[in-house]
Amino acid sequence: MDAVMKALVLAIGIYAVSIWRSLAGLILAGALYLPRRLPWPSTATLKIHVFRGVIVTAMAFLFFWGIGRVPLAQAIALTFIAPLIAMMLAALFLHEKIGRKSIGGSVIAFGGVLVIVLGQARAELGPEVLLGTAAIIGSALCYAGNIVLMRHQALAAKPLEITFFQSLTIAVLWAMVLPFAGIPHLPSPTWGAWVVVAAAMSTAGALLFAWGYARAEASYLAATEYSAFIWASALGWLVFSEPVSFYTIAGAALIVGGCIVAARSKLKAPGEVEVAT
Repeated sequence: MDAVMKALVLAIGIYAVSIWRSLAGLILAGALYLPRRLPWPSTATLKIHVFRGVIVTAMAFLFFWGIGRVPLAQAIALTFIAPLIAMMLAALFLHEKIGRKSIGGSVIAFGGVLVIVLGQARAELGPEVLLGTAAIIGSALCYAGNIVLMRHQALAAKPLEITFFQSLTIAVLWAMVLPFAGIPHLPSPTWGAWVVVAAAMSTAGALLFAWGYARAEASYLAATEYSAFIWASALGWLVFSEPVSFYTIAGAALIVGGCIVAARSKLKAPGEVEVAT
């Protein structure tokens, strides 16, 4: 999805992509959720849905704006500060116990991120890379809170409900921008089709995240986020001709190694979360 969104941002702009993808995402999520006529969530659960929807909207806007200005692999590497922060937040707010292997794996993976950043520091930077980097770091901070909230939300609601109300919140927030920024032009049929593809990927990802975070602790799953770097490197090179340096390869090796170490932590069955009405 990141590669598709990068191409869309470069082709039609972040505002148009965000508006039309939010509409397509709401239609897809609604088609999956509404026909089931499931009970309306409690007020407390609804507040969680809306709060996370707001965080996801800010997170996505900053990230997708940033990847239009920063190589995809570098952008993903910068987001890897999020799982590290999320582990601390999970321990603080969800009272999760952080295993030594999870900590060790994250430290190894973060060392890989530092190697990549060192390599980028030696390369020539374009005029907008600094702003793009700042936006991606801001997105990573939002994502750290999102990771922890996903765990709490996944124990309080089912994947289809989570995905629908996330899509609804995002669409409402972007609709509130329309009176000020105007309705963007419809993309060409080709790019319009890719907007639908991006929305479908986003919807599928939301469902899978909700399913996964209902079955494992946030501190455990956070470390597995590092595997995204491998796909970002490959797609950045294949689709956007973004070179993969020695620093990138070395960093990726450390990241994968960290994921393997963290994944060896013993899983514990999650308990149910009480949601007050």
